[in-house]
Amino acid sequence: MSWRDSASQGCQDDLDELLNQALPFAQQSLAKSGEFYPYAFSMNLAGEIRMASAYEGSEHPKSTDLLQMLYEGLRAEAADLRGVAVVSDVRIKNPDGDAIRLEVEHREGIAIGVLLPYQVRKKLFGREVTYGEMRGSPAERRIWPAYS
Repeated sequence: MSWRDSASQGCQDDLDELLNQALPFAQQSLAKSGEFYPYAFSMNLAGEIRMASAYEGSEHPKSTDLLQMLYEGLRAEAADLRGVAVVSDVRIKNPDGDAIRLEVEHREGIAIGVLLPYQVRKKLFGREVTYGEMRGSPAERRIWPAYS
């Protein structure tokens, strides 16, 4: 059974839009820098989307610290949001090595983790990024916990 079978059309549209907004920034960052720090996109009750990042004061912060700050900030705004997408650069245990991880969540209770494996090769001028197959799975509800 797909998550789409249990989600309203509005929820499906919101999560699709969040994915479509959030993924290109990670891909652009990989092409430019070969990496990126975690960031988030949120959709308010009116359907407006905005981007958020976290800063904890150091030049080379831990991604886990930034993710915690992003989740705390999104939870604080949860009453005014319909959906969120949190994006991070992760290591995965297989030949792919690295992946873009998107965690999308909707106030209706749907939470999905999406992995897009990638490899970056430095070229004489710039970088070449190749992508593997995108895959999704159920994820932990972090913004709207199960008891809400």
